This record gives sequence, C-alpha cells and structure tokens, in this order.
Amino acid sequence: MAATLYGLDNCDTCRKARNWLLRFGIEHRFVDYREQRQPPETLLAWKDAVGGWDALVNKSSTTWRQLAPNRKAPGSDPEWKLLLKEYPQLVRRPVVVLDGGSVSQGFSDNGFKKLFGLL
Repeated sequence: MAATLYGLDNCDTCRKARNWLLRFGIEHRFVDYREQRQPPETLLAWKDAVGGWDALVNKSSTTWRQLAPNRKAPGSDPEWKLLLKEYPQLVRRPVVVLDGGSVSQGFSDNGFKKLFGLL
C-alpha cells in the first residue's frame, strides 16, 4: 500500500513518520506543503476527513499562539482556507493520504501499524 505523506521537511514528527515508513518498507512520497501549497479543495477534503477545521489545525503551535486574536476565529471555510494558505504550518502533521483516498493525521508507532495493516 503506497501513501503520500504531507508535512514540513524540518518537522521532527514528520521525520519520525518518514523513517518509520522506510523501516517498514512502505512505498511513499513526501510533500512539504510549505513549498508545494495544497489547493483549497485538498484542504477542504482533509478537513472533512479528519473531523473539521479544529481537528486539522494545530492550535498548540507557536504559529497559532502568535496569531492576532481576530485571526484565530475564522467563521467560514473561505476564511480558514485563506489562513492556511498564509500559514500552511498550522496544519497538524503529518497528513497521510493512502492511495485509496483515505486520510489520517498525526504519527504514532501503533497508529501507523494500524493504518498500514501491520497489527
């Protein structure tokens, strides 16, 4: 089963996930979504797959904490998409999209074993 891992090249969690995939011989490609911005339709699909904007966005990040208070309360999909276009690092990472189209988010050893059918 092949996958696409979306994240940031300098993110420790993304590095751990990439190393895990290599260790278990799982075919994948990595996309740094700061360098290759994802289209709004992709962000909407991820949002729907993970349970909404609050689940997709890392609100404990330094970037989030440094936002102006009025930027922390987007009221619509277009406002969220604009915010993530400006600050792609707000997306909780990594985002994993399997070839079948299913989407998951985050990394843990057991979570990846379950995701890739190794449990």
